[in-house]
Amino acid sequence: MTEALQQTGLRASQLVAPPTQFFIPAAASLQERRPRTLKHGDTFAVFDHNGDVLSGPGSPEGLFHRDTRYLSHYYLTIGGERPMLLSSTLRDDNATLTCDLTNPDLYDETGRCLIAHDRIHMRRTRFLWQGTCYERLAVRNFDEAPHEITVEITFESDFADIFEVRGRVRARRGTLLLPEVDSSHVLLSYRGLDHNPRSTALRFDPAPAQLEAGKAVYRLRLAPGEARSLFIEIGCDVNGAEDPPSRLFFRALRDARRALRRSSSRAATVQSSNEIFNETMRRSVSDLYMLMTDTEEGPYPYAGVPWFSTVFGRDALITAWEMLWLDPAVARGVLLHLAANQATEFDPDTDAEPGKILHEVRYGEMAETGEVPFRRYYGSVDSTPLFVMLAGAYFERTGNRVVLETLWPHVRAALDWIETYGDRDGDGFVEYGRRSDKGLANQGWKDSHDAVFHADGTLAKGPIALCEVQGYVYAARLAASEISRELGHDGIAEEQAQKASELKSRFDAAFWDGELGTYVLALDGDKRPCRVRSSNAGHLLWTGIVPEERAETVVRALMGPSSFCGWGVRTIAAGQARYNPMSYHNGSVWPHDNALIGTGLARYGFREEAARIFEGIFSAATYIDLRRLPELFCGFPRRETQGPTFYPVACTPQAWAAGAPLLLLQACLGLRFDAEARQVIFEQPILPEFLGEVVLRNLRLDGGTIDVALRRSGTHVVADVLRRDGPVRVIVTT
Repeated sequence: MTEALQQTGLRASQLVAPPTQFFIPAAASLQERRPRTLKHGDTFAVFDHNGDVLSGPGSPEGLFHRDTRYLSHYYLTIGGERPMLLSSTLRDDNATLTCDLTNPDLYDETGRCLIAHDRIHMRRTRFLWQGTCYERLAVRNFDEAPHEITVEITFESDFADIFEVRGRVRARRGTLLLPEVDSSHVLLSYRGLDHNPRSTALRFDPAPAQLEAGKAVYRLRLAPGEARSLFIEIGCDVNGAEDPPSRLFFRALRDARRALRRSSSRAATVQSSNEIFNETMRRSVSDLYMLMTDTEEGPYPYAGVPWFSTVFGRDALITAWEMLWLDPAVARGVLLHLAANQATEFDPDTDAEPGKILHEVRYGEMAETGEVPFRRYYGSVDSTPLFVMLAGAYFERTGNRVVLETLWPHVRAALDWIETYGDRDGDGFVEYGRRSDKGLANQGWKDSHDAVFHADGTLAKGPIALCEVQGYVYAARLAASEISRELGHDGIAEEQAQKASELKSRFDAAFWDGELGTYVLALDGDKRPCRVRSSNAGHLLWTGIVPEERAETVVRALMGPSSFCGWGVRTIAAGQARYNPMSYHNGSVWPHDNALIGTGLARYGFREEAARIFEGIFSAATYIDLRRLPELFCGFPRRETQGPTFYPVACTPQAWAAGAPLLLLQACLGLRFDAEARQVIFEQPILPEFLGEVVLRNLRLDGGTIDVALRRSGTHVVADVLRRDGPVRVIVTT
């Protein structure tokens, strides 16, 4: 994925790890907490089920803005006691979090019960909008007698950098400034070592009976059946508004919901005969649009909450690919934003090289001061070829020549990077190796420190040529050939096609291992093969670099019991050195990895196997809170009547995990587009056993939209056009 996470039982202060690996200690299991998450733009929040923030070692809870935690403690009590949880849920579109609470038995100092349990109902409704968290706390007395109750909210801000929250220990920090307090407003401020001021502004409406720098106290007298609403507004570096929070709450809620509807209305929709699958797809699409952030160049999916809520190159490129059939505007936004931030100079501290595509951007204090190298970091070996691949796929999907012309100089620069900096030793393969000890040691998608190794478990030394990266380069050259030909650069088109053909032959000779029955994981710096069975080989099928005669053997290796655990293909096959089903990259199951593998299987005609992967990933989702696929789960074998084993610090929601069902559905349906002919094509479609019918609505091509129903009929799938707007045709091949 992104910066390497490692599971460990140690506390952050006990970690003895290379500082450049940026570990996330598993001091607190996200799966155990199952937190509630909200996000808008550069702001996200992680709450417990009550809607509180109870941060501690390893806890991700809090309100975060641009990689800084602006609220580290937020705790509600009634009569001095924590309310009891009734329910806690997110709207289907992720717009709001609603927590229903009630009072426990409340006693006076003599032990007399003042209010019996379940008499006072409290409903917290909360959402994010433009750097501010809005909350309405509705309190109602359902008792037959009047009651006087005390509602107290304690709060605090530590202004911790996201890397501190993840367990990084800092030698120095900035300065907490004196709080400012009036009758209804508290301002908590901090000046960091980067000299940037940061502030958390809390406003209360109506004004509390008591307000201090870390506490607001309401004393409410409620008649039988009476309800009161309290409004709280928590702003991150926002200017004070003149309107009261009670008025702004409803205005902002309206705007937030409209914005979500507006962005998601571009997308095609999926409905099926399986209601649980429908729930899974609705959650996936809602998560994708919640993670979407508007940049100057267009929509951009941030990678995931809590640790990766920012621009990542590789993650967004793959997420945009997963969404391409559904909403190609996302690919356009990703391509244009990454083009605008393409490296133009050489900088060893950030692994930047001319033509290289971003790995990651960070805005926090530690990035600004250089304590971590991720302010604008380029340590990703695969983002650059993936960028060219997506540019070609976007044009094939949309036929948008204007965007293609805009991207052309950046495609050329990316190809130049592949030729020069990408190929460290001139052998025709693209390798990686960090330019300074500040960067990531491993720079493929499996970027934990122990993810690339030899058959005996010895870690590979660089520069390292990953197998899947060569596949990406092959596909990038083919995409560049098509782009060049479309733009009238026939000489470049022929050159790129020839280089792709040569790479395909060289790659097979250097990476194929007949004894393994698959392609090796990588070549190390001495060109010794890392003879390990891995999921990486499945990406090769996706790119098309595998010769037809090898495909079936590769598929057998991927779908055999040592690799396919029932939920999906493991990152590393059981029995290999360093195999551990609880590890981050060495035996776990990643939904996005499996989506790419499934697409590769379908590409070579193995649609039944692709459907098996789809069934495994979907079945895993049925056991997961909110039907929300996490970043990864453990690779233990699937057992009847039992769900998957969760990975403790997996991000959820995670963009490329949320997009995985979309891509797997496309793979099984054989769905592709011919923009020039205005055709929607279903090539040898199949439906997995859990789906009898799928309806795709609002499939867009330039000049029209179409709704299509696909139904299983015996051993075949038939398509019916339900609605057509414009000259769009449907083609089904068998």
